[in-house]
Amino acid sequence: MHLVVDDNVVHAATGAVPLEGRSDPLVVLLHGSGMDRSVWSHQTRFLAHHGFRAVAVDLPGHGRSEGPALDSIAAISDWVAHLSTALGGPAHLVGHSMGALVALDAAARHHDAVASAVLLGIAAAMPVHPDLQAAADIDDPKAAALITAWAHGPRQHIGLNPTPGLWMMGGVTAMLETSPPGVLATDLAACAGYGDAPAAAAAVSCPVTLVLGSQDRMTPRRAARALEEAFNEPPGVVELANSGHMLMLEEPGAVRQAILAHLAAC
Repeated sequence: MHLVVDDNVVHAATGAVPLEGRSDPLVVLLHGSGMDRSVWSHQTRFLAHHGFRAVAVDLPGHGRSEGPALDSIAAISDWVAHLSTALGGPAHLVGHSMGALVALDAAARHHDAVASAVLLGIAAAMPVHPDLQAAADIDDPKAAALITAWAHGPRQHIGLNPTPGLWMMGGVTAMLETSPPGVLATDLAACAGYGDAPAAAAAVSCPVTLVLGSQDRMTPRRAARALEEAFNEPPGVVELANSGHMLMLEEPGAVRQAILAHLAAC
């Protein structure tokens, strides 16, 4: 589907189920740095066929959405609030990595636009390795290779994929390599520059669930503990023992069930 937010055309996937004429709860899925809506393919279709208006969006400048890419988590958060309004929110936000920081910030500052948040692969801070940022700054394919290597758990490094016939690591690499020039660098800098995660958590009043991978090397499990403790109401925590950072691809069924359980409790 296409819609207009802040004068730019936005592209989103709805799980092949139109939104028109439906009043089901709205779920908006937000991707990570340099990625697009396609990372949510398992979850979008599932939610769309289980009583929800599911919208996996290409953030500005990503995928098939018009740009430019926004250069701070706060700016993307404001944009997501506008998107929620355009879709008839409030929305339940499901975010991964950069998208999780965006969902957290939106939940903290845009209470009327956000009904709840599910945060995948998040930590109290998201520093970026200098070698990764340097490669992204010059659109060097090395950046995609580094992210792909660090983001996947051990099982994916030997070829396991819940979707038969597809190569998970190759697919993620290709997605990152075809990201528009400068977008990955902008996203990584936005993540590294966001120092407000614990303060944002303290300002959240809606239900929150964290979905974390025990084998995550990009946002290690221990790095989320300070964030957990910052919420006034303890968040739900789902820890996936066999997953790295790309939880929605590595453990799609478990992530679907975690989202569904969260939504059922709201």
